[in-house]
Amino acid sequence: MAMDDFPIWRRPRHYMDVPDAHDHVHWVELFFDLIHVVTIFVLGNYLSHHLDWSGFLVFTGLYLAIFYAWADNSVYNSLYISTDMAHRATMAVQIVTMVIIAAAIPDVTGKGWVYFALGYALNRALTAHMYWRARAVSGEACPMAREQGRNFFLLAALFAVSAFLPKPLAFWVFGAGVVMIQLQYMLPRVGTLRYARFVPRLGHISERFGLLMLIMLGEGFFKLVVTLADKGIYKVEAGTLVNVVMGGLSLFALAWIYFDSAGNAKPKSRDNGVLVAYWLAHIAILWSAVVVGVALAGEVYVGFWEPYPTGYGALGTVGLAVFLASLWILQHLVADRDRTCHYHSGGVLLFGIALALLVLVIHPFVPAIVGNALWGLALFSQIGVPVYRGLRDLRRGPISDAVP
Repeated sequence: MAMDDFPIWRRPRHYMDVPDAHDHVHWVELFFDLIHVVTIFVLGNYLSHHLDWSGFLVFTGLYLAIFYAWADNSVYNSLYISTDMAHRATMAVQIVTMVIIAAAIPDVTGKGWVYFALGYALNRALTAHMYWRARAVSGEACPMAREQGRNFFLLAALFAVSAFLPKPLAFWVFGAGVVMIQLQYMLPRVGTLRYARFVPRLGHISERFGLLMLIMLGEGFFKLVVTLADKGIYKVEAGTLVNVVMGGLSLFALAWIYFDSAGNAKPKSRDNGVLVAYWLAHIAILWSAVVVGVALAGEVYVGFWEPYPTGYGALGTVGLAVFLASLWILQHLVADRDRTCHYHSGGVLLFGIALALLVLVIHPFVPAIVGNALWGLALFSQIGVPVYRGLRDLRRGPISDAVP
């Protein structure tokens, strides 16, 4: 048997050069995904402790940086099938960089900044190394891997420099680097999207997005449980316990409607416009999942009759509106959805968005039971209406392919 018959010795190869390439996620990738549970939890804690515009902007910037650290690794693993020892060792070190990044977040604008920036720089350098190694050992003739390696090494240097610059210049330089991560893919004529071989395995990347969505929503459960435990479950009133239960059900409902509507579905084509829109819509919907998870922790601080905490309320309503709007976009970008997707129509999503924005305006002036009821109606209508429509059609006979 050849050495390449064993995964531990199998050198990186572009999936287009592998006759039997599959879309399944490797266990090393799953481990890398799970590390982001901790990172996103710490990031959510940062937002809950900084419920102002400054904290919100820092949170969003950190979210984008962390998302790209995950996404760039996912894109590489979708392009190149890598399972050998050298790749595993690189992934192990990259996982450790995420530990450093996560630990630096609580004081990222202070003494934690140097650790965050240097950890991020090493993370980017390891991504560059993976591309250059793939080019070196697989005989890749296309210059795509060389360009990607060069780009990420240059970005790693920029992020390392930002660790030692005075603030706020350091933040601006780092932010420019985060923007350039996106541009090096998408800039016309020079971005790597121009290469025909720069098309990830669509099933693989859609599965990775689905797994990350579960991680983001799981962070909401962690946040809810830890907040309640810190306060003391025996100290809260019955109304607060009801709120917490509904918060947990809401997170489950978000997963339900995502996976029924667009989750794990491949983009409908390999056209660059479709792929870019699919990518950007997932950046938005995953951001909103984190925001809603943080906002639901506010349920621990209220009963039925006092208004919902303003900061948490604003996050929850805007987060839900963005989630539903992103879902509507994704529905138009994915292919081969099962029949349940037909019942998640744009009108239902628009109703949920409008109601969420209404709650944004009124929640500081009404009891939490009213705000929660309206917010819950915006969310659970996304399940109730499709289920009702499906049952209605089942009673009538065979389900039509037409949208009701």
